[in-house]
Amino acid sequence: MKRKAFRLTSILVVLLLVLTACSEDNKKDSKEENKDGAVKAGGSLVYARGADSVGLDPINVTDGESIRVTHAIFETLFEYDEKLELQPKLAESFETADDGLTWTIHLKNGIKFHDGTDFNADAVVFNFDRWMDPQNPYHIGDFTYYPFLYGGFKGEPNHKIEHVKAIDNSTVEIKLIEKTAPFISYLAIPMFGLASPAAIEKYNEKFIEHPVGTGPFEFESWTRNDKIVLKANENYYIEGQPLLDKIIFTVLPDNSARLNGLLSGEVDIIDGMNPSDADTVEANDSLKLVKRPSFNNGFMVFNTEKAPFDNVKVRQAINMAIDKKGLVDAFYNGYAEVAKNPIPPSLWGYNDDIVDYPYNPEDAKKLLAEAGYPDGFKTEIWAMSNPRPYMPQPLKTAEVIQANLQAIGIEAEIKTYEWATYLEKTGNGEHTMAMYGWTGVMADPDNFLSPNLSSTNTEKPASNRAFYKNEEFTSLLQQARETFDQEERIKLYKKAQEIFHEDAPWVTIAHTTPPIGLADYVEGFEAHPMENDNFAKIYLNK
Repeated sequence: MKRKAFRLTSILVVLLLVLTACSEDNKKDSKEENKDGAVKAGGSLVYARGADSVGLDPINVTDGESIRVTHAIFETLFEYDEKLELQPKLAESFETADDGLTWTIHLKNGIKFHDGTDFNADAVVFNFDRWMDPQNPYHIGDFTYYPFLYGGFKGEPNHKIEHVKAIDNSTVEIKLIEKTAPFISYLAIPMFGLASPAAIEKYNEKFIEHPVGTGPFEFESWTRNDKIVLKANENYYIEGQPLLDKIIFTVLPDNSARLNGLLSGEVDIIDGMNPSDADTVEANDSLKLVKRPSFNNGFMVFNTEKAPFDNVKVRQAINMAIDKKGLVDAFYNGYAEVAKNPIPPSLWGYNDDIVDYPYNPEDAKKLLAEAGYPDGFKTEIWAMSNPRPYMPQPLKTAEVIQANLQAIGIEAEIKTYEWATYLEKTGNGEHTMAMYGWTGVMADPDNFLSPNLSSTNTEKPASNRAFYKNEEFTSLLQQARETFDQEERIKLYKKAQEIFHEDAPWVTIAHTTPPIGLADYVEGFEAHPMENDNFAKIYLNK
C-alpha cells in the first residue's frame, strides 16, 4: 500500500523549528497596475552582491552567488517555503511504497521551458541521466552536488539510485537501492533545478553560460565580473508573476561601494553588508533593513590531511586559542551568535548539550606542547576576498585569528583569492586552514553534515574541505539517512555532533542573521532562510 505525499513529509521533514550597472538600467517605468493600484509591475531591479557567480548550471555549482541567480531561472520538483515547510513546485504530489525504496512523483501539466519545449516526465528522466551518469554525453565534470547525496555516480559501488523512469507523460518513478528518509527533501535543493533537454543538447558544455529552465525569469546576458541580466518569463505558468521586467545582478566587491550604491539610488538591494552599515540603512528614511533568518554556519576548516593538522590536539588547541565571542562582537554587530556545532540551533537535531571549547590561550599552549609543538609552528590562514552571509568581513576575521594564534606561538600568513579560485583551490586541498561556511539548502541535518564532513565527500575536488575522515561519524550519518523514525534520527545526529566536537576538524565561529538593505520602494521581498528568495513576487512601488 502506498501513502500520500505530504502526510509522510510532515513526519519526515516538517517536524522542525519554524524560523521565526547601472543607473540607466535602473530606470523603472511602470507598465501596469493591479485592480487596487498597490502593485506596480515592470521595471528593473538591481541587486548588488560581493562576487560574481561561478556558473549558471545549477547541478554544477555549490556557491551561493551562483544559486541566487539560478534559483530565478530554474525550478525544482519540490521547494521549501519561507517557513521551511516542504511544498510541491514542478511536482503535484508524490507517493512512496511501503518498502521506502520506490517513490512515484506526479508532475504538474502544461509547463514549458523558456525555449518553448515541454516540461514532462521525459525531461525529468533526461536531467537525472545527465546528473548521475558520467558516460552521459551531457554530464559536465565531477564537481556536482549529485554525489554528495547519492553516494557517487552511476556505476560506482555506493550509488543509491537503481532507476529513474517515466511511467507516463506526467509520472516519474524513482527506485532507490537503500532507504533514504530525506529523499524528497533532496528534490527541493536548488542545485537540482530542472533544465531544458533541448537547450542542454544545443549548448552542451556551454550550458553553464546559457541556462534554460522553467522559472519566472529567463537568462538574457552575462558580463563576467560585472553583471548578469535576467528578463521576465512572459509565459510563466503562475498567473500574474513575475512583476518585474528584469533583474540585474551586479558585482561590487567592496562592502562600502555597495552601500554607497544603495544610498545613491544606483542599486535597489544589497547583501554582504558590513554589520555596522546596517545601522546606516536602518536610520535612513528612504531605505529599509531586513534580517535574513539564520540558517547557516561560518567556520574555519583544518586540512586534516596535512601536518600538523592531522593531530587532534593541535586542532583542539587552536579551538581554545581563538576568541570567538570577541570575533562576533567585533564584526557582526549583533547579527550573529557564537557557533559550537556544525548545524544551526534553529534546525532539529541540534545538540545543545555540547559544551564549546573555552577561550583559554594558556591551556591552548599546554595542549600544543602535548601535541609536540611547544614552540608553535608556521602555517597559513586562507580567507575569501569577498563577504559571505556567514562571514561579512572574512579578511578582518582572519587577521584577528592570526593575532590569536600568534599569542600561542603559531605564525600564520594570510592568503586570499577571488571567490571562484578560492573554491577550486580549497576543494583540491591546497590550503592548510581556510575560512569557509555553509547556508543550508535543505531543512535536514544531513544537508549540513554530509557534504561538509562525511568521509565519502573527500575525493578531490571535495566538498569536505577539512578532508575529515571518521568512519564512525560517517556511519552515523548513513544510519540517519536510512531511518524514517524522526526521534531516532535526532539521536544519531546528536551523537555525530559529539564526535565532531571531540575531533575538532573545524573552528566553528558564528551563525548569522545577515542584514539586507533595500530601497524603500522595493516591495514583496521576503528573506528566505536558505537564500532562496522569490524574485517573482517583488515589485517597485515608485
